[in-house]
Amino acid sequence: MVFLEFEKPLESLTEQLDKLKQVSEEGDIDLASTIIELEKKLVEKRKEIYSNLTGWQRVQLSRHPERPYTSYYIDQITSKFVELHGDRFIKDDKAIVGGIAKIGNQSVVILGQQKGNTTKQRQYHNFGMPNPEGYRKALRMMKIAEKFNFPVITLIDTPGAYPGMEAEERGQAEAIAKNLFEMAQLRVPVLCYVIGEGASGGALGIGVGDRVFMLENTWYSVISPESCSSILWRSWDFKEVAAESLKLTAPHMLEFGLIDEIIREPVGGAHLEPEKMAKTLKSHITKQLKELMPMDPDERIEQRISKYRKMGEFEIVGQVKE
Repeated sequence: MVFLEFEKPLESLTEQLDKLKQVSEEGDIDLASTIIELEKKLVEKRKEIYSNLTGWQRVQLSRHPERPYTSYYIDQITSKFVELHGDRFIKDDKAIVGGIAKIGNQSVVILGQQKGNTTKQRQYHNFGMPNPEGYRKALRMMKIAEKFNFPVITLIDTPGAYPGMEAEERGQAEAIAKNLFEMAQLRVPVLCYVIGEGASGGALGIGVGDRVFMLENTWYSVISPESCSSILWRSWDFKEVAAESLKLTAPHMLEFGLIDEIIREPVGGAHLEPEKMAKTLKSHITKQLKELMPMDPDERIEQRISKYRKMGEFEIVGQVKE
C-alpha cells in the first residue's frame, strides 16, 4: 500500500497492525483484543485526517498511484463492453478509451481518459493526455451514441491535453472546441464524472453534459497547482498556496455552480475500496439515466445550454459613449 506524505500517521499504525496479526497467526498468543483496539484507532485516525483535507492534499489523492482509473470502472460497472478504436483521420489515441456497453439493461457509450497502472501502461496511454485524434475519437463515439439513441457517459481523469508541438500542428484547440460545440447539442443524455484529475481544456473536451459530477477527492481547474505556481512565482515551491487560491476542489465547484453533485468516496479515498466506489458510481449512473432518458431531446438540449449560460458572474456597468 502506498501512503502519501500526510498519511504517514496511518502508515505507522498499519505496520503495527500487520505485525500484531502476523505474531498472532504464527504464535500461540491471543492478541485479538489488542488488534481490535488498534483497528479502531486506525479508523478514528483515518477519519480525523480525511475530515479536513486541504486543496493540495485532495490533488495528491486524485493522483494516487493505486486510484482506480477509467478502464477499471468500465470493467466493474458495465457488461458486454465492446471497445471502439480510432478517429478515422489519423490514428487510435490510447489516452482515450471507450466503447459500447450495457449498464444493467441500458445500452450506453462510455469513454474517458486512461492513465495506466504501470510505467509501461502509462507510456502506452500517454499518461492520460490525449492528442487531437483522442478528442476526435471521443466525438466519433458520441455520434454513434446519438445515432442509436444511447446515453453518453464520460469519465474525466487527465493532467491536461497533450501539450506537444505535433498536437498543436494537428489542431488540438480546434478538436477540443469542436467537442464543446457538438456535446452541447447531442440529442442523447450526457453524464460527466470527474474521477481523478480534471485539468484545463483536456478535461473540458469531454466534460460538457446534462449533469456533471465530481468524486469527493478530485479537482477541476483551468490549470494545475504546479503550473500556476510556476507562472506566478517561477517555481513549483508554492503549489500548495496555488491549490488553495485556485479553489479547485469539489466543494468549491459545487459552490460555484459548475457541477451538480459531489459523490462521496470511502473514507481514505477510492483506492482503499475500489469495488465499493465502483458500485456507488454504477448506482448513481443508473439513477441519473432513469431521470434523463424519458425527457424530450429538445427540452434536454435547452436545459443543457441554459445550464452553461448561467455559469460565471458579470456586471453591466453602463453603455460606452461614442
